Amino acid sequence: IAQKIMGKNFIGPGELLKISQFLKVEIPKTIPDVLFSESFLKKIKKDYILILGIGKDKKGKALTINRMQKIFGTDPKKSEPCFYNQDWYLKEKFANNQILSFKWYFIKKRVDAKTRGMDPERIAKKLKNRKIFPPAILCVFTFFAYYLSRKEILWEKDFIWCQDKDSNGDRIYVGRYKDLQKVNKNGFNIHRHLSLKKSYGYSGYYTSKSRVY
Repeated sequence: IAQKIMGKNFIGPGELLKISQFLKVEIPKTIPDVLFSESFLKKIKKDYILILGIGKDKKGKALTINRMQKIFGTDPKKSEPCFYNQDWYLKEKFANNQILSFKWYFIKKRVDAKTRGMDPERIAKKLKNRKIFPPAILCVFTFFAYYLSRKEILWEKDFIWCQDKDSNGDRIYVGRYKDLQKVNKNGFNIHRHLSLKKSYGYSGYYTSKSRVY
């Protein structure tokens, strides 16, 4: 029923099996129920993707962000979809340890226009929910699963905030597969938002023709 209602915005066991040669996943025989009403699914079917989370590959290895980076690579000349060529996050816990639970997830397909250019803490305050941001692993898994099964690029030119933070406490944001300025190569980006800390400050400078500040 959920598959029929959600249409192409449904990524379940059948869709994941078809692309298992890429994600290298194995679907358990017992699938968790979709615990949402038909009326709710009909209400959000155009804006959200309903996807079955998988946490391990066929060999039992954790399907982390780092694992998926090894699978898809970082060179668009060799194959797409791929990751943008970055290595700063490889030792971070959110990329090296976190996996999805074997359950259903909803994630929005597009950035909410009302939140564009807005600080994440302000967004959380406005929505009265600090847990409103999706985990980075869900964004990554959904992006590649949807690209492979639906041939559509999610968040093609946008970034989305995630609930994860790096070891310095800076919030993670991901997305923007294509650079509007065409300076950077294609690839799924993973960045961190450098929040203001006490280690930031003005150091002062002067030249021979300027005042000393």
